[in-house]
Amino acid sequence: MANILVVDDELGIRDLLSEILNDEGHSVDLAENATQARSARLSSSYDLVLLDIWMPDTDGVSLLKEWAMAGMLTMPVIMMSGHATIDTAVEATRIGAFSFLEKPITMQKLLKAVEQGLARNATGQRQAATAPAHAAAAATSSGAAVGINGAQPVAHVIAAAEPLPLSHQGFNLDRPLREARDGFEKAYFEFHLAREGGSMTRVAEKTGLERTHLYRKLRQLGVDLGRSKRNS
Repeated sequence: MANILVVDDELGIRDLLSEILNDEGHSVDLAENATQARSARLSSSYDLVLLDIWMPDTDGVSLLKEWAMAGMLTMPVIMMSGHATIDTAVEATRIGAFSFLEKPITMQKLLKAVEQGLARNATGQRQAATAPAHAAAAATSSGAAVGINGAQPVAHVIAAAEPLPLSHQGFNLDRPLREARDGFEKAYFEFHLAREGGSMTRVAEKTGLERTHLYRKLRQLGVDLGRSKRNS
């Protein structure tokens, strides 16, 4: 069982998420704005936070930034919004958000994101617990391993000097973020369309998108739906 904070100004969404998460055995606290969320975070420790972006007093991205600057971003935060742009989601991720859920949120997408967030939190706690032991072991290892008189190990210096690859998995990373992201998304949807024989229903289920949003996304990316069906 995990302690989860749900922050959303819409009563219906708070009640729905709370009901689903309670049924999964989690303990859920609710906040309808950033003020209540700040108070809850100060008084309790959470394993996960579901945070809406658009709220009347302070938006979720600004609250996320506050927590990050104050050193209070010790738990995975999943951002939620029905109107946010991709740039907003990228900005939240850069600040420290774990992931992003687009409204309307299906139960399948919610539970998967929560499961992944809690798994990440558990991994972080294990790493934090073992860090002192690892540090002590490193401090008592040979000079060749840790460096002489505080110098960086040779292997680390060599690794730092090596240039980073400009491509990965066939994608050119030496491009503006928006172009690189669009290229990946187009390949992602073309892959699923081909695998599902061009069935928009099955692709929507696989990707977790509503059909209307999926159509709009494919048109935006310039995906040829006819080609996907011809190649099936």
